[in-house]
Amino acid sequence: NLTAFLPLMELLGCSLVLSVQAFYSASDDVVELNPSNFNREVIQSDSLWLIEFYAPWCGHCQNLTPDWKKAATALKGIVKIGAVDADQHKSLGGQYGVRGFPTIKIFGANKNKPEEYQGGRSSQAIVDGAMNALRSLVKERLSGKSGGSGYSKQQQSGGGGGSKNDVVELTDDNFNKMVLESDDVWLVEFFAPWCGHCKNLEPEWAAAASAVKEQTKGKVRLGAVDATVHQVVSGRYGIRGFPTIKIFRKGEEPEDYQGGRSRGDIIERALDLYSDNAAPPELVEILSEDIMKKTCEDSQLCIIAVLPHILDTGASGRNDYLDVMMKNAEKYKKKMWGWLWTEAGAQMELEASLGIGGFGYPAMAAINTRKMKFALLRGSFSEKGINEFLRELSVGRGSTATFGGGSMPKIHTVEAWDGKDGQLPEEEDYDLSDVDLDDDLEKDEL
Repeated sequence: NLTAFLPLMELLGCSLVLSVQAFYSASDDVVELNPSNFNREVIQSDSLWLIEFYAPWCGHCQNLTPDWKKAATALKGIVKIGAVDADQHKSLGGQYGVRGFPTIKIFGANKNKPEEYQGGRSSQAIVDGAMNALRSLVKERLSGKSGGSGYSKQQQSGGGGGSKNDVVELTDDNFNKMVLESDDVWLVEFFAPWCGHCKNLEPEWAAAASAVKEQTKGKVRLGAVDATVHQVVSGRYGIRGFPTIKIFRKGEEPEDYQGGRSRGDIIERALDLYSDNAAPPELVEILSEDIMKKTCEDSQLCIIAVLPHILDTGASGRNDYLDVMMKNAEKYKKKMWGWLWTEAGAQMELEASLGIGGFGYPAMAAINTRKMKFALLRGSFSEKGINEFLRELSVGRGSTATFGGGSMPKIHTVEAWDGKDGQLPEEEDYDLSDVDLDDDLEKDEL
């Protein structure tokens, strides 16, 4: 009996109509949003947006529609009012954590991290909520704060163990100049604001950025690209998942980052990249207090060798010692240590404060001028012996002592070694023609 199925057909028909019928039309002041226009209309906009995420079958959404339209008309030209069919565009709703309907979100200073609307659902309550959000946005702009990606928004707080300011916000407009034309090495994270893994990475990336900036003196940089906004540069490098991290070196094809996602892993890889591209540190002779101060204050550790006098080794022997030091300086260059040397006897106060005199020459000490601590090389002054000494220090082992007197010793200004063998001082010639040697011998005998 066909009539028996009419109620069911009517129910199905109604459901089908509701599933395809949009709540809003072009004649409304509500902007219908979808994945094709959302980025252009909302993310890249300077306007404040209130956006309803709805489902056509949702009764509460149907009840909200007339008030939403009325509020949109009242706020026209002041605040943008939009709507997303989150049943049809599930990916868009999923980006912003929409779980129920209707969900209303405020897209203000930071479009990538909208706030939940907590007000009432009448047109008046919606208008009041929009105006409160607008006042907050204007207040932020007056205070100098700005929106942008998750990184730029959170630069205000600097939490998570590092300053967000050290993560460079990269865009379609500045990417070529900042990254591709730079002599620095870049680690660039391509992220999406809705990506949970990206949110977990954010504090680690920020902390790593601060540490890497300090330890490489800005020669390795960490940047971040919001791939949902800056789609030109993201498309150029085939970004398909988030977060994706790539390594950029001038004149080379980008390399995929394959390391771990903790700040320690990121820092370690960045320092490896720095050491691969950095020149070995300079080995400097201690000629003045300024040289000593500048080299050691700019470094976590300062490695100082006291080499035998030039008359004891000659130029060849001294260069052999300096070569041993340079091999280790190259090996540990990513540590950003300072490397100094002096000749035995040239800086006696320094030798005394380090207790070097009792061990003979050559000798070596590693000093931390910030903590006024030092450690002495007890093994051989050889490539292997120095390496073992430095390796122990680099992992926090080894015996240390405090500088005598608790302050840096006096450093004398001396002439630089000319690279040549030493010369014995010339003896003065004495004229003995007027001396009667026979008389002197007779006196000695008496």
